[in-house]
Amino acid sequence: MEITATLVLKPGRDQSVRRFHPWVFSGGVARQQGDPQDGDWVEVKDHDQQTLALGHYQNGSIMVRLIHFGSFLPPRIYEVRLQAAASLRQWLQNDFTNCYRLVHGEGDGLPGLVIDFYDGVAVMQAHSVGMHRDRHQIAEALQTVLGERLKSIYYKPVLQSAEPEYLLGMTGVPHQVLEHGHQFLVDWEEGQKTGFFLDQRENRRRLADYAKGRTVLNTFCYTGGFSIYALRAGAQLVHSVDASARAIELTKKNVAVNGFDQTLHEGFAADTFDFLKDKNGKYDLIILDPPAFAKHKDSKHQAMKGYQRLNAEAMRVIAPGGIIFTFSCSQVVDRQLFYDTVVSAAIQAGRDIKVLEHLGQPADHPVSIFHREGEYLKGLVLHVS
Repeated sequence: MEITATLVLKPGRDQSVRRFHPWVFSGGVARQQGDPQDGDWVEVKDHDQQTLALGHYQNGSIMVRLIHFGSFLPPRIYEVRLQAAASLRQWLQNDFTNCYRLVHGEGDGLPGLVIDFYDGVAVMQAHSVGMHRDRHQIAEALQTVLGERLKSIYYKPVLQSAEPEYLLGMTGVPHQVLEHGHQFLVDWEEGQKTGFFLDQRENRRRLADYAKGRTVLNTFCYTGGFSIYALRAGAQLVHSVDASARAIELTKKNVAVNGFDQTLHEGFAADTFDFLKDKNGKYDLIILDPPAFAKHKDSKHQAMKGYQRLNAEAMRVIAPGGIIFTFSCSQVVDRQLFYDTVVSAAIQAGRDIKVLEHLGQPADHPVSIFHREGEYLKGLVLHVS
């Protein structure tokens, strides 16, 4: 990897890099030496010309995503980082779970890169130009690290100018995987993100402890992850709602592949807000797991109004003694803001509500202690009297 340019930081703007924060913002850069293109490897120096770190350049608010802290880039950097990521997740490889997140961006020292592993298939997403340009090197390193366990690599681009491709092998979708013994069909080619929301794995398992004998509504259900866990736990009835008819069809297939009684489940391709309007007292367990209402700081205010409205409506209609699992996956919405918004929804709903648990993302979605922004998934378990 050739270093094509140098970015020199303004006086005093080197402290975050010295504390291993993986982003260099454009406002902290005093000058550039060279003419870097998006995705180039560059070095970052302090005002006294001491090299602090190296990473991928991109012309934007986050100007450099740092991959190595130090003066010289170690050989086989991707292989080293992937091996560390795989070792961190050894405990996940068992007879009951064969799908998990292998690389979680900044949390694994590879900002801009996500790799999810689905029983032999690695699905890769690059959220930066640098990772997109290096995808073939990453694929080679992945083969070295995983060896015979790896059958296929599918590259699913986030950048609009890029095309999806198989970097190794090819396998048909949907592909069946196991999560805590539950079976799921995953379609990484046409599905959202990499095909399945692995970040809710432990929260799905927690839901099972509350679901027995309850009538359950799983909103924004996607392919029915929470629904399957509720059915296995002995829920009396489960309804799954998603705006996507295709998601509902895959949810129904997941219900069938797990062998559940079809009379215990029904799927609805509908808007969640519309669906909730006439459901007073019908459900005593509701899951609220919407997509990110706020993807940028500029949309945060409107997003919080959306979270407030959604939670208030669920609080109004749920049966007395009911349980709500509510989540936000918006990175720009921190834990305190989400909590405060749920409090405001409770005031608006006029119900007596208790917080039973705080939830988050699982261990295969690690957060660097120096990069708080990596904690994006927040959840609450609520009891509504």
